[in-house]
Amino acid sequence: MTTINSNYVFKALEAYPYELEKCIEALNYALSYNENDEMALSLMGRVYAEILNNYEEGIAYYKLVLAENINNLEVQSHYINALLWNENYNEAEEYINYALTVKGSDKAMLYLKQANLYEHTKEFSKALKTLKFAHVNTFNNEFIEYLKTEKERIKTKSFIKEDSINEKETETPNEKN
Repeated sequence: MTTINSNYVFKALEAYPYELEKCIEALNYALSYNENDEMALSLMGRVYAEILNNYEEGIAYYKLVLAENINNLEVQSHYINALLWNENYNEAEEYINYALTVKGSDKAMLYLKQANLYEHTKEFSKALKTLKFAHVNTFNNEFIEYLKTEKERIKTKSFIKEDSINEKETETPNEKN
């Protein structure tokens, strides 16, 4: 049955993200053979979080993966993205800190996600400092170039004092008039 299950997972991976009906059908078959298949659960989480924008459901699938294997490397970046999109910042921070301790994890990507977390919470100076750790832990030129674009985007936001952003967010639109 493992072979049949794997075949369905491969079919789902091949169909994602362009043929979602085939992808979901294959995932349902794969999960019917093995309800704890980490790759199938992870891909189902991606469908919900990335395609359907149902972050809660995506996060639930990612948590099932992590319940099977807390050190699953495949799910790390997708789970963190879903947490950030759903504004679960404390949970994202805790998970990033844990994931950085996992042997074999992509430290550069995790530091980038941490910088994204700081950007979401409007702590731009922390985000820029964290990007330096991502840069040091990067081992390919394409990712270095990507980090440079991330740094430039954050810099365009960081010229505004972080305190003034937080103050303006607490104002209601009627108070500005």
